[in-house]
Amino acid sequence: MAKKSTKSKAQLQNAEIGEAVSRTEQYIENNKTLIAIVAAVVIALIVGIWAANNYYFKPRQTKALEALVAGERLFQAGNFQAAIDGDNYDYEGFDGIIKKFKGTKAANLARAYAGLSHAQLGQYDEAIPYLQKFKGNDHMITPSVLAALGNCFAQKEDYSKAAASLVKAAAKADNNLLSPAYLVQAGQLYEKLGDKATALKLYQQVKDKYYQSSQAADIDKYIELVK
Repeated sequence: MAKKSTKSKAQLQNAEIGEAVSRTEQYIENNKTLIAIVAAVVIALIVGIWAANNYYFKPRQTKALEALVAGERLFQAGNFQAAIDGDNYDYEGFDGIIKKFKGTKAANLARAYAGLSHAQLGQYDEAIPYLQKFKGNDHMITPSVLAALGNCFAQKEDYSKAAASLVKAAAKADNNLLSPAYLVQAGQLYEKLGDKATALKLYQQVKDKYYQSSQAADIDKYIELVK
């Protein structure tokens, strides 16, 4: 009877581990959409800056934004390499914007776009430095870029750095829209790393702090799996 109980417990544990790994692998696949989310947020910022301040920027900043808009069009068209390098005409590429307009908001945004472009091309090693160099202190774009960085690490199977980046993104966002999603994703990665204690802590944070989020509705099942 005891042997049967032990066997059943072992089978249950194996099933839980298998489910955790499966969910994590699915997360890595689904999380590619974060790249598109970040792009949309960055584009919204560009439009907002341009509409509100077009007549007040210094000439250098205005030219930088004009170049960035040209790159954004190539990005939206899926011409990621041309967006990075330039189109051999008037547009000099995100790399060119970063070098020519160093210190401007446009150059900073170009880093995010360049990183996203490399990520879309599957060039995660190239994407990571750009995303790491992006500087921001807002509650939407900056955490989204951090999450995209986490996605790149996850694609490289560096789950420790991926999870850490997602936790940082959640803390930076500190809102019901982004934070709980990042915490759940980070928790899944910690499960894959065998760190159930940290995963539980993150899931519990979703339950306690972000109880109004959509993720909180089914967070109990994640909690039960790691208890």
